[in-house]
Amino acid sequence: MVNFTLRQLRYFEALAHHMHFGRAADACAISQPALSVQIKELEETLGVPLFERSARRVSLTGFGEDFARRVAEILRATDALGDLARAARQGFSGRLRLGVIPTIAPYLLPDLIRQISGRFPGLELHIRETQTSRLLQELSEGRLDAAILALPVSEPAFVEVELFRERFVLVRPEEARGQPVPSGDMLQGMRLLLLEEGHCFRDQALSFCNLKSALPRESLDGSSLSTLVQMVGAGIGVTLIPEMAVPVETRSARVTVDRFADPQPTRSVGMIWRRSNPLQERLMQIADLLRPPGDQAAGSGGAPIQSRSARTGG
Repeated sequence: MVNFTLRQLRYFEALAHHMHFGRAADACAISQPALSVQIKELEETLGVPLFERSARRVSLTGFGEDFARRVAEILRATDALGDLARAARQGFSGRLRLGVIPTIAPYLLPDLIRQISGRFPGLELHIRETQTSRLLQELSEGRLDAAILALPVSEPAFVEVELFRERFVLVRPEEARGQPVPSGDMLQGMRLLLLEEGHCFRDQALSFCNLKSALPRESLDGSSLSTLVQMVGAGIGVTLIPEMAVPVETRSARVTVDRFADPQPTRSVGMIWRRSNPLQERLMQIADLLRPPGDQAAGSGGAPIQSRSARTGG
């Protein structure tokens, strides 16, 4: 009979994911030598090598790749048992792994964390901020319980709950204050600053401007909304940002902010989780904390965060 532990399987999964002993050890909160010992013991127990090791790289063997797929299934089933037990308990406690996209996280999380701490004092919130594609992958693999992002994602395996809609606003240098607000089509002829490839907000902005993903040479990319706004303040161009970002990103930049004429560009912000997650009722309560006043689901309770927008213009 082959005997190995769930802990060894988690260490194996971390190393298979990072392909680096140091990073895998950091992710598991143990020392690199301790991780190496556990992986070696697992291989000895199995009687088959799982990794090919060289001075510069680590890679899975053919058996290691097959083993990784089975390990993922085992660990996800184990996590589901834990979720089932949490759902059966009277309160909502333990760890909640929540993913959030970068164009939402800095502006929504402070209020959300305060709300969750007050509503569910026994809940330990683990936040993962990354782009949509990565969140969907980690949610599918069971490494996240839920994610807050732009809808729709149109994945049958996920429940999608719309939380609110918000406008995009135009950010221009201070010198443009009072000037007519251009339409989306007019932005095609301006130096438009957008987030780099991979951000869904970039695609939404391009769609409003009727631009393809291959932007003209004079358009520039940034890694964050903060970078884009500061570049605008320096007179380099103009940009679009979600309205929730205005109070944070424009307070130290010489910019003016305006809304577009109707129909204004908007996005739908929502929360998603796996349909198989037994914590669905509790996750809906978390979602209700994010809804504007009057939009909570009946009987869910909890005080909503008060506002999803900021005053703009002028």
